[in-house]
Amino acid sequence: MVQKYQSPVRVYKYSFEMVMAAYEKRFPTCPLIPVFLGSEVLSEFKSDDGSIHILERSCKLNVDAPRLLKKIAGVEYVYFIQKNTLNWKDRTLLIEAHNETFASRVTVIETCSYSVHPENEDWTCFEQSASLDIKSFFGFENTVEKIAMKQYTANIKRGKEVIEHYLNELIAEGVTEIPRWVQLEKRVQAMATVQSSTSTQPSLGDSRLELDVLTHSSTKEPSCNLSSSATEPTTPDADKLDADYIERYLGQLTPMQESCLIQLRQWLQETHKGKSEAGEWKPEKIPKDEHILRFLRARDFNMDKAREMLCQSLTWRKQFQVDYILETWRPPAFLEEYYAGGWHFHDRNGRPLYILRLGQMDTKGLVKAMGEEALLRHVLSINEEGQRRCEENTKIFGRPITSWTCLVDLEGLNMRHLWRPGVKALLRIIEVVEANYPETLGRLLIVRAPRVFPVLWTLVSPFINENTRQKFLIYSGNNYHGVGGLVDYIDREIIPDFLGGDCLCNVPEGGLVPKSFYQTEEELETSDHIRLWAETIYQSGNIFKGAPHEIVIEILEGSSVITWDFDILKGDLVFNIFHSKRSPQTTRKDPPVSTPGGNSVQLIEKSWVLGVDYSMVESPLVCREGESIQGSHVTRWPGFYILQWKMKGPPLVSATTLPSVDDVLATLQVSSHKCKVMYYTEVLASEDFRGSMSSLESCHSGFSQLSAGTSSSSQSQSSSLISR
Repeated sequence: MVQKYQSPVRVYKYSFEMVMAAYEKRFPTCPLIPVFLGSEVLSEFKSDDGSIHILERSCKLNVDAPRLLKKIAGVEYVYFIQKNTLNWKDRTLLIEAHNETFASRVTVIETCSYSVHPENEDWTCFEQSASLDIKSFFGFENTVEKIAMKQYTANIKRGKEVIEHYLNELIAEGVTEIPRWVQLEKRVQAMATVQSSTSTQPSLGDSRLELDVLTHSSTKEPSCNLSSSATEPTTPDADKLDADYIERYLGQLTPMQESCLIQLRQWLQETHKGKSEAGEWKPEKIPKDEHILRFLRARDFNMDKAREMLCQSLTWRKQFQVDYILETWRPPAFLEEYYAGGWHFHDRNGRPLYILRLGQMDTKGLVKAMGEEALLRHVLSINEEGQRRCEENTKIFGRPITSWTCLVDLEGLNMRHLWRPGVKALLRIIEVVEANYPETLGRLLIVRAPRVFPVLWTLVSPFINENTRQKFLIYSGNNYHGVGGLVDYIDREIIPDFLGGDCLCNVPEGGLVPKSFYQTEEELETSDHIRLWAETIYQSGNIFKGAPHEIVIEILEGSSVITWDFDILKGDLVFNIFHSKRSPQTTRKDPPVSTPGGNSVQLIEKSWVLGVDYSMVESPLVCREGESIQGSHVTRWPGFYILQWKMKGPPLVSATTLPSVDDVLATLQVSSHKCKVMYYTEVLASEDFRGSMSSLESCHSGFSQLSAGTSSSSQSQSSSLISR
């Protein structure tokens, strides 16, 4: 397995030329990096104008490995080949390194780059990536992998400290500014001017730096200090993360944790594309960094598991329009009085504090009055509000706050709370929240737990993640006062009055929901369906081998635009669009509707002949599992347009050629499971379609539930604009 590392962008608030001077001080040896024993120049190239300097070195390292392993391997030191390409004109340094020792058994490739900050030309950005591939190592592959990654990550942070150390050395020597590279004619003029002004200014000697100009000395302070906190940390590039930004808004992460966050974020950026409201193609807004980080933490920074969990959640959010729930959800009026929960200041760590008086809540009455789905919607809106408050508190307190605290008062909890449908609704809510809001609960404080609580805990605890359960603190009776009680987590002045504090709490007291608000089973079923599915514009369909899923769109005027947006939830599909003057037989009797459950609907009759009864108006589009496709088709004639999703068949194989392994696997895949698609279509009049002709394309993006085999390099495929 190949181990990969990707650093965030680290910013030195000094010019590129100053950073290069500090970097060169590391050679030929560097006492600040004990494992680096020395280096030897193998080759060197300089362009005629001095703008390009390419240097190749052999670097000697003392790897911190067990003596036995070194003896078995037969080496004491490890040698790396490092190639530096310095471009003074473009102000970039590219460092490429690979191992020379054990090259046939272990492949280590590292790439580093220094470049000018895109928003401040007096600052320098540093990025670093590496990969480790151990093919064989005398049976010690796992040990070598752990040693290599541990040593590598330990030296990552040390590398930045070394540059800072030598920058401070330069400043102590009076070097605070180094002129930029100029062409030969201008350089001679600059040198003459400098030499005529003073002959006592120190220089760097420049056999190493190849600046070919004198270094300026100045008594002024450098424009920015590395330790300065006056400048707000920013991300230097929209597609990249700044190390200072991570520390300021996301918290302290280890190098490997930073790498996981960056790699998952980059993967989402590469696969997550969409269409703007204006009809122009652009990357869709990917999840916020703190949201991605929560899923990584929930899966202990296992990239594959975190990606699977996150993508399932993104599909869920898209299907049920959860991103808009705070704007669209309007709870029933009675809920404000009988739902005994609400926000109340923050805890000692600055986390938003939510208070839930569960013991005073009539869970049976709420479920009977509003239904399970509406209750779930309300809980989701609370979680969305909690995330928004975390972002606000991060700015207010000046430190990362990514979770919130919940204080649950169980006074009044009794057997009526163990009503079976109510417990079922609670378990469903826990399941949805655990899957889509991991690591958002910082602490759960349960007070005044009665004797019946262990029964409820036995029912719900198996559905709660182990990491979440460890955040629970349970107080029975009145033992939540004093040391070890609430005052350890909540300031005394904001403890609610109903818990013996002095702070007036506006959380509703709850109480029994009047039976006049109750709905019948039929009303609940209908209202649940309307509440839940009216808020999603997406439908879904199942596709089986030989049984495609099709929908029909009737076009009354020739010049219209059919738009689509669909996600491949499972399997590989082929998307087609057909035109027919005949109405499908099924539609004349009973227009089929693809329900949220995902029915398979087939409209093209088996007796129809392609080219006679119907015609293909788009080239078939092959869609892989996990991709999200958006596109448009301009109609030329009225009639019936049929959008079809069918299972992708195995590749055709010549009778004289043996099938490949991939062909066999593709055949097994097709025959082994059904496929599923989630889709949305809309018809627009051509004058209402604001996109340009070039925007009418099918665009791939991995927004939905992505499999490990999904390719992140999927290219956009054109959708033809002319019907045949």
